[in-house]
Amino acid sequence: MYLSLSDWRSNKASNTSRAAKVAFKASPTVIALGIVSMLTDISSESVAAILPMYITGALGLSMIAYGFFEGLNQSASALVRIAAGYAADQTSRPKPVAVAGYGLSMVARIGLLFATGFAGIAAIIGVDRVGKGIRTAPRDAMIQQASQPEHLARSFGLHRLLDTIGATAGPMLAFVVLLLVPDGYRAVFVLSLAVAILGVAVLVLVVPNRKLGAKPVPAAQSRTAAAEPERSIQVLKFKPLLRMLSRGRMGRMLCAAGLLGLLTVGDGFVYLALMAHGTMDYFWFPLLFVGSNLVFLLLAIPLGKLADRTSRAAVFVAGHLALAVAYLCASGGGSLFFIVSALAALGLFYAATDGVLAALAGQLSPEGSVSTGIGAAQTVVAVARLLSATGFGVLWVLFGSNLALLGVAALLLLAVPLAWYLLLGKASRPIEENS
Repeated sequence: MYLSLSDWRSNKASNTSRAAKVAFKASPTVIALGIVSMLTDISSESVAAILPMYITGALGLSMIAYGFFEGLNQSASALVRIAAGYAADQTSRPKPVAVAGYGLSMVARIGLLFATGFAGIAAIIGVDRVGKGIRTAPRDAMIQQASQPEHLARSFGLHRLLDTIGATAGPMLAFVVLLLVPDGYRAVFVLSLAVAILGVAVLVLVVPNRKLGAKPVPAAQSRTAAAEPERSIQVLKFKPLLRMLSRGRMGRMLCAAGLLGLLTVGDGFVYLALMAHGTMDYFWFPLLFVGSNLVFLLLAIPLGKLADRTSRAAVFVAGHLALAVAYLCASGGGSLFFIVSALAALGLFYAATDGVLAALAGQLSPEGSVSTGIGAAQTVVAVARLLSATGFGVLWVLFGSNLALLGVAALLLLAVPLAWYLLLGKASRPIEENS
């Protein structure tokens, strides 16, 4: 059975009253990390916005090859996410791990200036995504550390808002460069490197290197606090911790996230499907990224607030309904209505799931293992999306974009109720992560 209407209203009222007791206050650390992510996303998304067009157009590779690249985007980061989160928990210092990840992605930007051909691009994408995998869980652990527990999803929403400003500006930058310099892919790569360097500098110089489990101490109490021995949180050994994460509420969350991830194809496929209708010139391709990111930008904080006041699990699962709508619109035609609707639905999906999943995983993780728990959730989703992207590329070649998207949308609509049951069904003891 699912959560009854009366139970839903009771839980909503209880969660709302708890969140209302403490006014939301944006943490300077969260804002600083948001600026780092904003600069990094300007760098990465300016490249990502031209990559599908570059691979399938300039290089003339097939959709199966693009599916491989899209899958590599996910899988390379999955290889290190849990390990990076565990390293941050073991040392209780997530900042150095995050710096290593951002720095590796910066090095990948240098490689773009010299890489040529399929193998070179694959290697650079792999290095960049490994960097992303290293940095994400420690960064999200720093966000959780600096946030008010009552407004955790909203803090993640604030970070994702700043992140999405960069994800919106990056494709616009690429569009302007290609407008001024036809086939100016190399110019985009140079600008991407410059912004990546700036992002790493902000992280190193501005974000505090605070120990996990330690809270900011008021100046009046600093002497007393300094005299007291610093308490450390015991982190479980790696294998026992993974077994713990695979059980109970966290295990159900990982199952639900993995199931939905198997039916989440890459954004590039949605954009290429819209272009395949022939009503838009490929010149406008980078602006499709801008459209969905603007919607994400507008909705990240409101949906984070909604998740804090109601149920993070419910908002996360329901957000996948918007993804199904995006698939249906992308397969429906190339008219302005379908294009705008697909981009709006895609932005809504990310606003309802991206930061909310990190907040949910952080809340359900064992004490002292927040980075590992967040990394585990991100790894499950990344591996699932690897399989999804690779499989969808094959379906596109066999059946065409429209039938492939319609099939995935139908399966996703069937998977959403099952994921809801896993997280919110009475038989599974509904997850009350806001308590």
